[in-house]
Amino acid sequence: MTNPTIKSFFDDSTNTITHIAFDPVQKQAAIFDPVLDYCAASGRTHTTCADKLIDFVRENGLTVQYIIETHAHADHLSSAPYLKEALGGKTIVGAQINQVQKVFGPIFNAEKSFKTDGSQFDILVNDGDVLPLGDMEIKAMHTPGHTPACMSFLIGNAVFVGDTLFMPDFGTARCDFPGGCAQDLYHSIQKLFALPDDTRVMLCHDYKAPGRDEYKWETTIGEEKAHNKHVGSDADMESFVKMRTERDAQLNMPKLILPSVQVNIRAGEMPPADDNGTVYLKIPVNAL
Repeated sequence: MTNPTIKSFFDDSTNTITHIAFDPVQKQAAIFDPVLDYCAASGRTHTTCADKLIDFVRENGLTVQYIIETHAHADHLSSAPYLKEALGGKTIVGAQINQVQKVFGPIFNAEKSFKTDGSQFDILVNDGDVLPLGDMEIKAMHTPGHTPACMSFLIGNAVFVGDTLFMPDFGTARCDFPGGCAQDLYHSIQKLFALPDDTRVMLCHDYKAPGRDEYKWETTIGEEKAHNKHVGSDADMESFVKMRTERDAQLNMPKLILPSVQVNIRAGEMPPADDNGTVYLKIPVNAL
């Protein structure tokens, strides 16, 4: 079995990690959860984060096959369209993205032509689907709970888990967004825990738990099972759901949830321009 070579990029403004996984021989690559820089104060976007990915791909002679979103992110805008134009590759998301689109389309009063069938993405994957990547395979694992569409992706000895898990000292993802479910998250994590203990776990975020000096974004299934503060050491579902529900009730919404979600349910594309030629992002009042 060929295992992927992985290069990770940390964006400190959103605490997001973008991973590039590639076959070290065939040089076929997949990009996970890319960031588009966005200034909430000015409404301006720029491509500093994405350009770092482009430079790495070109400098290492990689061919991008896929640009993969583990879910519709609420904390950063996706740069998938920009990367696709520069590097090629097909955009991928879990097939249950249609559930997220059906919830958030009305919240943002999306235009009548907005489709809620996931067709903005090139490939929709279901649990167990397998995609080729050089001499490797990418296996999709449906891991809902944070959102209905969350997917983890297993490549060789590494699994890319999106927001399902964090570092063991930080815990697990929130479940209070529309369509989220703490029971589903518990079952999804048990599904991941069935992987071999030495499986590398590649995270999408790190917020540097109190007492830790450095950001981290890689752990193992064994470390998560033994030490995850929310769900490790054989925590039962009832206590996990109680903890997660109480904790989520105290959390503020992510600072970029409103601009992020309305872009990310469109596979990273902006909404259509108004009749004056300007693109607007909507801020629904008292909707979340």
